[in-house]
Amino acid sequence: MAGRGEIPDRPDPLPIAVVDNHTHLDVRRHDVADAIAPGVDGERTTADVAAALAAAAAVGVDRVVQVGCDLESARFTVEQVERHPAMLGAVALHPNEVPALAAAGRLQEAWDEIEQLVAHPRVRAVGESGLDHFRTGPEGHAVQEESFRWHIDLAKRTGKALQIHDRDSHADVLRILADEGAPETTVLHCFSGDVAMARECIERGYLLSFAGTVTFNSAGDLREALAISPLEQVLAETDAPYLTPTPERGSANAPYLLPHTVRVMARTRGVDVPTMCRAVSDNAARVYGPW
Repeated sequence: MAGRGEIPDRPDPLPIAVVDNHTHLDVRRHDVADAIAPGVDGERTTADVAAALAAAAAVGVDRVVQVGCDLESARFTVEQVERHPAMLGAVALHPNEVPALAAAGRLQEAWDEIEQLVAHPRVRAVGESGLDHFRTGPEGHAVQEESFRWHIDLAKRTGKALQIHDRDSHADVLRILADEGAPETTVLHCFSGDVAMARECIERGYLLSFAGTVTFNSAGDLREALAISPLEQVLAETDAPYLTPTPERGSANAPYLLPHTVRVMARTRGVDVPTMCRAVSDNAARVYGPW
């Protein structure tokens, strides 16, 4: 276990390689030490990404989905998926980006660029889009909802998976998906609901992606939701550099720390680690296609 701000040691490798369903390799956290490669002048470089991917592969995380959720990071994502065979991409406008774009009169322009970037053959998902009632107040909810509906339509028009951001907005997310009709493949990124929400999502055929939060001592409700989730509807993610799993909380997260989460998922779901690894890997291949 690393001290606060230190780079954690690599966990024991997983027995079967898995996919990190959601990571942000363009983002640096300045409040803690970087996990793998510090970057230059606050920006990630291709060499940093290659180092992060190599560290992950060494512990059995051999593929990742890089998520760009503003225009700059979406462009970075497309650039990097062309360079790294282990990486596929998802791009969208994060709900917390949308109110400022709308206020500046740039939302339609931003949507147009996202639509162009989503067309890249190695971008396999629209995401992360959704609602955030934690960081955005009531004055921004209407335009967040408008943008979420636009992204749902984009996923359906392009035949790509939808990765959803849902923070303090469970009921509204489910309502809008029901109103619009969810894309054929819909993923709740960093699932944060309770058992009741998990059952609703499972019944609708959505996939639930669990992050490092499932390892937190306080996350009993989340583990209960995982415990009732069919193996064919679960994914694992880091959301790096955020949500670092126990026992490394306080350090920056990175794809190479995903084994901590996968092992807790296996224990919570009552299966052995190889079984969980196979499920996570097979589900990701079904959602995103071949790497």
